[in-house]
Amino acid sequence: MSNSRPLCLVVLLSLIVSPCLAAEFDVQQTDDGVTVSVDGKLFTRYLVKSGAKPVLWPVLGPTGKEMTRGYPMRDAGPEERDDHIHHRSFWFTHGDVNGIDFWAETPGHGNIVHREFVKVTGGKQAEIITRNDWIGPDGKKVCEDERHLTFGANSNTRWIDFDVTVRATEGEVTFGDTKEGSFGVRVAGSMKVTSKKGGTIVNSDGKKDAEAWGKPAKWVDYSGPVDGQILGVAILNHPSSFRYPTYWHVRTYGLFTANPFGLHHFKGSNDFDGSHTLKKGESFTLRHRVLFHQGNEKVGLVDDVFADYASQGADK
Repeated sequence: MSNSRPLCLVVLLSLIVSPCLAAEFDVQQTDDGVTVSVDGKLFTRYLVKSGAKPVLWPVLGPTGKEMTRGYPMRDAGPEERDDHIHHRSFWFTHGDVNGIDFWAETPGHGNIVHREFVKVTGGKQAEIITRNDWIGPDGKKVCEDERHLTFGANSNTRWIDFDVTVRATEGEVTFGDTKEGSFGVRVAGSMKVTSKKGGTIVNSDGKKDAEAWGKPAKWVDYSGPVDGQILGVAILNHPSSFRYPTYWHVRTYGLFTANPFGLHHFKGSNDFDGSHTLKKGESFTLRHRVLFHQGNEKVGLVDDVFADYASQGADK
């Protein structure tokens, strides 16, 4: 008996993730960043500065609906809460880097400052590579990162591969143990579980909603209604990523981040320490795919998309 996938599933999966079916991307640099369009329609904008960091906003899914919260880049809409001003759509940062808070936008916070675009290209896929400096409140550089964003799309899904390498260029750097981190999104307000409109969180082990918080998993999916459609955002953690499988700071009110550092919070015990120290010259790399799909995690074939993603090597 063959162990291969049924032909219909293989065909459907190829329609979801095959780059050969991808549409045409156009990327345009602007004064505030880069605009990424697919087949003439907006996908997202990479903003070099929003609050204390670079972000992506807005982010439009495969049906043209906004998949992340608009506040605080604009006034809160009817489905949104005007809380957590630092939850800016789609970002990467951390709440304790050498004792400096790069997560919250409170007095004394650090800033991630865009230094340069290394690469900005379009075509069958779009790529943006940036370099950024992590600057403390005293104006001194703490470390730096290089971000490699690859954008894909077809008629059913859109996705962003987000690879980031953090380097200790100035001296020893410690990413501290805190739940306030690190890579992720704040989903559209109508999708959140607490809206009680059908929003659902589920991880690769089947844990749902609040039970998925603070657990390690290969992927987590957050689905719910957006303008009358059920849509989903899945974040997949590549096996080559630092400390795979990552832990998840995913909340029923819409926060959705992957965080490999916050062990004492996630496990509820000071017996655990998830901090990580880089000596000068050392680095770590986090790799994630953010999949924007229709329906829930089953309709979006998230587990199969993860298998395809995970089979790709660390060097793309």
